[in-house]
Amino acid sequence: MFDLSRLGDWADLPFFRDDLPAISAQLNQGILPPPELTFAALERSQPQATRVVIIGQDPYHTPGKADGLAFSIPDDFGGRLDSLGNIFKEIEADLSQRRSKTSLTDWADQGVLLLNTALTVPPGKPKAHAKLGWSELVRQVIAKLNDQPRAFILWGGPAQRYASHITGDHLILTSAHPSPLSCHRGFFGSRPFSKVNQWLIERGQEPIHWAD
Repeated sequence: MFDLSRLGDWADLPFFRDDLPAISAQLNQGILPPPELTFAALERSQPQATRVVIIGQDPYHTPGKADGLAFSIPDDFGGRLDSLGNIFKEIEADLSQRRSKTSLTDWADQGVLLLNTALTVPPGKPKAHAKLGWSELVRQVIAKLNDQPRAFILWGGPAQRYASHITGDHLILTSAHPSPLSCHRGFFGSRPFSKVNQWLIERGQEPIHWAD
């Protein structure tokens, strides 16, 4: 079902040998994002290039909306932005900059790993794959990234449950999820984008260009 040839340095994670076959056996071709995009976040953000990790929940469950990067939406989607729209509002409030481009591939290309805690979802059934076994992949990804300081942004309860696996001299920021259901419980006003950039600058790194 999955093409693992583009995983690069992530390919040596035991998950792909030990856990993925059992997960694949429980899936069908109707998953979102489609199989060719399931691992897009890892493919686009290789371990040594990753400077920031944003962990969300599960992919958008509307066909055509999930592109394999957490919170990202294809630029030609044209529908509701939901969580991403609230992320844009926080970028503007935090940085006084506006973003309209819905695809977050430019973030990934700057070293931002956009990882969901579940990498698949059936159409119209949010969180249906939350207990399918994807958690082992998330734990192994974090373990591989513990080798040097990185910034971690954990949005929502499912993401924050992985905080105990983040060990080392990292920046860890937590808040409510940007979903319309929870954004007013601490996501708005959390200022993650300026905090991450300040941390990167203090370590002699280039800040992330969060806006267009």
